[in-house]
Amino acid sequence: MNGPPARAAVALVILFGSAACGSLFENKSEPVAVYLLSATLAMPPAAIAADLQMRRPKVRTGLNSDHIAVLYPDHHLDFYAGARWSGPLDEVVRDLELQAFRAGSGLRSVSEDGSHFGGYWLEVEVVDFQAETDGASPPTVHVRFLARIGDSTDGRVLGTFEAAAQQAAAGNRLSAIVEAYNRAAGDALARLVAHSDALLGAFKTSTGRSPP
Repeated sequence: MNGPPARAAVALVILFGSAACGSLFENKSEPVAVYLLSATLAMPPAAIAADLQMRRPKVRTGLNSDHIAVLYPDHHLDFYAGARWSGPLDEVVRDLELQAFRAGSGLRSVSEDGSHFGGYWLEVEVVDFQAETDGASPPTVHVRFLARIGDSTDGRVLGTFEAAAQQAAAGNRLSAIVEAYNRAAGDALARLVAHSDALLGAFKTSTGRSPP
């Protein structure tokens, strides 16, 4: 594949907001704005006759909450005050995966874990989903997924890969930081879709048979 994959467009919706002021970091007295991420891919590729089930993502310890995380060089993990994701991070990432694959993948169908299924499965581990800063400079958001794709007919793993992206925030304002999350998540999702399509397309070609 030539060049980077197309970016997934990630739209941000504030479900409930208020005029929070003061520190960006966690303060239980602060009112809360809830941020909803929504991912799509603009240009679906050619069709691949394969069905994929999304297993529930695994999330690195410390990140699986609705808090918006920030990490310092000394490995101190903190959270931004007055702001939350729309749910725990595993649920947020699962929804983003489903939206991105259904909009931009060439796969025949994509379903979520627990539905009746007989094709392939995708399991993602969320290793990074945090802003990183020295406390003075605007942060850089890191999003990194480790992915495995397997065949549900025999349980074997067909391949593993990483989908990662980084985006620097335009400033220390929460709006700029969340926008950097938007861009990083969109880029990582685009890579996740592109790698998955390529792997399953190559598997079908190499085996010379139709996927289950």
